[in-house]
Amino acid sequence: MLKTSTALISLLLTAALASCTASPGFDKELGSEIDESGYGAVTRNNTGIMSGEINATVQLNTRFRAEVPSTVTFAFNSAVLTPEAQRVLAQQANWIRQFPELRFSVYGHTDLVGSNSYNQTLGKRRAQAVVAFFASQGISRNRLEALVSYGKTRPVVASPGPEEANRRTVTEVAGFHKRSSAPLNGKYAEVIFREYVASAVRPHPVNSTITTQVNPGE
Repeated sequence: MLKTSTALISLLLTAALASCTASPGFDKELGSEIDESGYGAVTRNNTGIMSGEINATVQLNTRFRAEVPSTVTFAFNSAVLTPEAQRVLAQQANWIRQFPELRFSVYGHTDLVGSNSYNQTLGKRRAQAVVAFFASQGISRNRLEALVSYGKTRPVVASPGPEEANRRTVTEVAGFHKRSSAPLNGKYAEVIFREYVASAVRPHPVNSTITTQVNPGE
């Protein structure tokens, strides 16, 4: 029976093609959009993933950030999720549910206002708020870890004052769950099949509109 870790590699290979179907030319072969260095680049990428030459976790994080927003922000001195943050986290949760063999880390950050010790605690509370939201969406806490990197270590904007972009959490793929050797389940197989089919869908060419004039002499 196919193991989940093997199945995930299969999905990565499919995703390499599926991610290219957003706006392909009607007369191009599937996957041509990522074959920028010449014919065969897609195959080399897939071979690298299967052999371990290309890190699967890095590939998954790249895909995660491409398909859903990985960051939410907070009000000043607050760890309460705003309605907009909840909307983004719901998208993240939907993505996470499709990959039961993966673990995720949530990193909490603050802006540069306040002491290091206070910001560390605040960043942790923000990360824990996100983990609690994921748990409310049916995601096991065993697959989630709330980490902290307070504002003075990794600010997005180097501003000493209040800065919303720095008051954030970032969700990342941490690696494979310890039960990654479990058999492929039906829901995950459905995801693989859906993306495999999507990778072969061709967009219909734009129809031309022809206008004719009736009785031009009248």
